[in-house]
Amino acid sequence: MFNSNNGSSSSSSNSNRANVPEARAALDNMKYEIASELGINLKQGYNGDLPSRQAGYIGGYMVKRMIEQQERQMSGK
Repeated sequence: MFNSNNGSSSSSSNSNRANVPEARAALDNMKYEIASELGINLKQGYNGDLPSRQAGYIGGYMVKRMIEQQERQMSGK
């Protein structure tokens, strides 16, 4: 049977928490680097005034870059 306690629909889980806490700084650096490359003014701290489209661009490019890095690592390059 399907296990419904996987955390994806649990109201007590926080999906915004890093699985590897040591990676938080690297992810933050990547976020600011990508925002800069895209010409998006991302400031330290609160960015609630940032349009969701721009935030989505940043997150999407972060995922794209992480996938590319993993593919390079898996291929041995």
